[in-house]
Amino acid sequence: MPKRKKSQFFIKITILFLLIFIGFYLHVTNGMFDMSILEVVNTLVGLEDNEKFRLVIFELRLPRIVIAILVGIGLALAGCVLQGITKNDLADPGILGINAGAGAAVVFFMYFFQFQAVRTDGSEWLNIMMMPLFGLVGGTIAAAIIFVLSYKNGRLDVQRLLLTGIAINSGFGALSLYLSLKMNEKDFESAALWQAGAIYNANWIFIISMLPWILILGFYLFKKSYLLDYFQLEDNMVVSLGIHLEREKVILLLASVGLVSACVSVSGSIGFIGLMAPHIARQLVGVKHRYVVPVSALSGAALLVFSDFIGKTLFAPSELAVGIVVAIIGIPYFLYLLVKSR
Repeated sequence: MPKRKKSQFFIKITILFLLIFIGFYLHVTNGMFDMSILEVVNTLVGLEDNEKFRLVIFELRLPRIVIAILVGIGLALAGCVLQGITKNDLADPGILGINAGAGAAVVFFMYFFQFQAVRTDGSEWLNIMMMPLFGLVGGTIAAAIIFVLSYKNGRLDVQRLLLTGIAINSGFGALSLYLSLKMNEKDFESAALWQAGAIYNANWIFIISMLPWILILGFYLFKKSYLLDYFQLEDNMVVSLGIHLEREKVILLLASVGLVSACVSVSGSIGFIGLMAPHIARQLVGVKHRYVVPVSALSGAALLVFSDFIGKTLFAPSELAVGIVVAIIGIPYFLYLLVKSR
């Protein structure tokens, strides 16, 4: 990258960090209990002895903000990789049914272990740690079915991919609903809130359960991001360069499913972040995935932090699930991209 473009890249990265910080500021100072920035800073550095302030920041708001950032990063990275693998700008973990597969597996876990994900105080740490693993199994099954049915004459058919994804999404969604209806009243309410995409019961155990997935798989995808540039070429050209095309695609796909599973296990099914963030990144830094991947991650984090802040404050004292806020933004954006692609 030329020196001028590199400086522009760092300026855009800095702006995205600034947006995330603004979202953090708005989130941590506003809510049912408003606080000044001085009170927040004093509480964070330990100069404020008010136990109420400490409870609000460290047990309620800070975990929620951190989870919004991590989930935004994970879903954005997964969407970026899926769009690169499929050469389809409309690919998204939610639209393709991977979210639904992971979600159905987590609802299955909630049903058989009678675990209320949105009501736990973090004491059931073993159940929380197991949820991403169940999500990984469900997401992998969904992804395997989708990609097997989408191949035609040895190649991935984009039209089949979208149609199969929609069908798988509906099928796993129906399975989740069936399992939810079999639950008792309290468990059903918990599962319904979770499926809408809710992070307002965030706690530090949820963060610990997903952080290794985000760090390890996110770093791996960034290291392998150069492959996504090659995947935009014809398959025979990629193979002629000595790249094991199908093997690399499968590994990248599994890494993406792992990210989605970790995110779904703590936040429920949140769609469209994986669709919007990569598009925003390409508008900002071009098509080279070495730069698109980190910018997508930061864009996803900013989108989800601000969406959660809107959901928290728009109908206060009631709250709107962040998944619903993102869908309100994402559906018109998806339709715009669909019309544009024609």
